[in-house]
Amino acid sequence: MSRNEKIYTIIESGKFKGKKLLLPSLTSTRSTKSIVKNCVFNVLRYILEDKVFIECFGGSGVMAALALSNNALKAYVIELDKDAYKIAYKNALSLNSNLEVLQGDCFELLDTLLKRQDKDIILYFDPPFHIRYGFEKIYEKLCAFLEKIDLTRVKNIIFEHSSKIEICLNIKEFHKNKVKKFGNTTLSFYEKI
Repeated sequence: MSRNEKIYTIIESGKFKGKKLLLPSLTSTRSTKSIVKNCVFNVLRYILEDKVFIECFGGSGVMAALALSNNALKAYVIELDKDAYKIAYKNALSLNSNLEVLQGDCFELLDTLLKRQDKDIILYFDPPFHIRYGFEKIYEKLCAFLEKIDLTRVKNIIFEHSSKIEICLNIKEFHKNKVKKFGNTTLSFYEKI
């Protein structure tokens, strides 16, 4: 693949099914596998309506776009990497839908974003896997961060993470109620108790 060749993924379900979305370079992000995306939305599809979906460490914003495609009311992407943010922003424009892309650190932006919402929320976290330099303790840091912020409007939390690690069993009043493994990738689903 040439350096300037664009990489795409296709929305596989919902009202935007068949729509192409740009992906950032494979050196800056790790794209979520189709089987993982399908699992997330097979679980969420019937509870997304009238909910706000927030994708942290969002890369291209594909998961947020899929949430909108499957009837989420609104979706947000938070992405720190400037190049990935630009791709997510282009994807949001191409959908001409209720997708907002924020450039910045999830740890700095999420608490304020949660406080601005008046609808129920689903949080999706897909940080760089712990094998990437500087992210060795990312899951512990995220669990500790979520313990400190107001999660009143949050109804579900999902982590996409390396299968090599276990992440927290409980976060405040949320309990890990489902785990799905796909090779090196695992999804951990949390629901309010």
